[in-house]
Amino acid sequence: MNSMGDPGAPIRSGIPEHGRIPKYYAVKARVAELVDELGEGGLLPTERDLAVRYEVSRETVRQALRELLLEGRLRRQGRGTVVAGPKLEQPLSLASYTEGVRRQGRTPGRALISLDRFPCPAELAPQVGVAAGEPVWHMERVLLADEERVGLESTYVSEARAPRLDTEFDPDSSFYAYLHERLGVVFGDADERIETVLATPREALLIGTPPALPMLLLHRVSRDTDGRPLERVRTLYRGDRFSFTAHLGRQG
Repeated sequence: MNSMGDPGAPIRSGIPEHGRIPKYYAVKARVAELVDELGEGGLLPTERDLAVRYEVSRETVRQALRELLLEGRLRRQGRGTVVAGPKLEQPLSLASYTEGVRRQGRTPGRALISLDRFPCPAELAPQVGVAAGEPVWHMERVLLADEERVGLESTYVSEARAPRLDTEFDPDSSFYAYLHERLGVVFGDADERIETVLATPREALLIGTPPALPMLLLHRVSRDTDGRPLERVRTLYRGDRFSFTAHLGRQG
């Protein structure tokens, strides 16, 4: 049976049919109850205190906390560990990151890492609608939510589509809004693929996470209403701070 009152919980609360569970998992369940009692922002007792409370080794407590950190239930703050807030829900739609974050009452932002122009490689050319060798922009930005670093976004678009990107675009704003409001470009449809990856050391440093933290990697190729390729986006989202939502309609 599922955990009482939570239809989304694992079956039998994750307990195997033979009834034997790892010691760290039992501690994790008890710490999770404590997390619910403390509420968002609550300071968790130290590893030593938890080890004494649950009569286990500190390594067992450390493993339980590690999983809760990876799941986004906890987060590090200074030298302590506090209860994290709910994950950001990003819709799988043509809505921008900015719109998705604002709908949840958070303040979106982006910090520019680089904006470069270079001859388009042959493998990228069909995705941005240019011939190989024509100029293309690459813009890399850290994604922010209430000033917290939550992701890393790389956008590729042809110079022909956005010839003054380096002088008239505010990198802290929505690129979708810029294309639509300043350049009159309307998004038509897009193809997306999502996979789980580990960040590279550089990516982890930019996002401010441990290299071992799982990331949700989203690839998107967008087209305008005429079906012409528009942009190629590669976005890393922190696995402990994001979930994705989609509305599925009946086909046929």
